Amino acid sequence: MINVLIVDDDFMVAKVHAGFIQRTSGFQVVGVAHTGAQAVLETQRLQPDLVLLDIHLPDINGLDLMHRLREVAPELDVLVISAAREVETVRRALRGGIVHYLIKPFSQTDLQERLEHYRNTYRSLDASKDVAEQADVNRVFGLERGDRPLPKGCSAETLQVVERALREADGDVSAAELAVLVGTSRVSARRYLEYLNDEGQVEVTLKYGVGRPERRYAWKSR
Repeated sequence: MINVLIVDDDFMVAKVHAGFIQRTSGFQVVGVAHTGAQAVLETQRLQPDLVLLDIHLPDINGLDLMHRLREVAPELDVLVISAAREVETVRRALRGGIVHYLIKPFSQTDLQERLEHYRNTYRSLDASKDVAEQADVNRVFGLERGDRPLPKGCSAETLQVVERALREADGDVSAAELAVLVGTSRVSARRYLEYLNDEGQVEVTLKYGVGRPERRYAWKSR
C-alpha cells in the first residue's frame, strides 16, 4: 500500500482529493496538512511514500517546502497539484525532482492516471530488482515500447521480422548471422538488435576470440 499525505490550504479541495485517492487501488491517505509548517510535522511523523503538494500555501511556497519535506523524509516522492500555470514554476518543479505536475482543476480520472503511472513505474523500479535494465529506466521517463521512436532507417515491419527470427533461433546470434536470417545488412541488423537491447527484450553476451569481442543476442524468455 502506498501511503499519501495531502498538502493543500483549501479544506474542501483536500477532502475531494482524499476521496479520489481512496478510490484508487493501492493507495491510502494517511494524513492531511493545510500549511507548510503542519506538512513538515506530518511528514516527519507519518513518513509517507508520496505527497500531493499544492504550491500556494499560506506560510510558504510549495516548491520551497518540498526541500524541507525531503530533509525529514529523504525517500519522499512528490506529485504537485496546483493552479499555478507559469512555465518557470513548472520548470522549477521539474528540477526539484517531482513525479508529476497536475494542474487544477482536474478530474478523478486525471489524478488516478497519474497515481497509477507512479505505482507502475517509480514504485516498481524501487522494489522489483537491485539492478535496473534500460527498459525499466525508459518506463520512468515515459519511453515505453510504442512511444520510443525506432532508430533512423528502421521500420516496425522489419522489427517484427527480427523479433520472430530471434524467438525461433536456436540459441544466440550475432548481427551478421541475423542479417542473413532476415535479409538485411549487418549494420541494419545491429541497429535493431541494440534497440531491442535498450528495450530489455534481448540478452547480450560477449564471445571472445581474436580481435574485438563479438556481441551475441538471444531473445529473453518470459
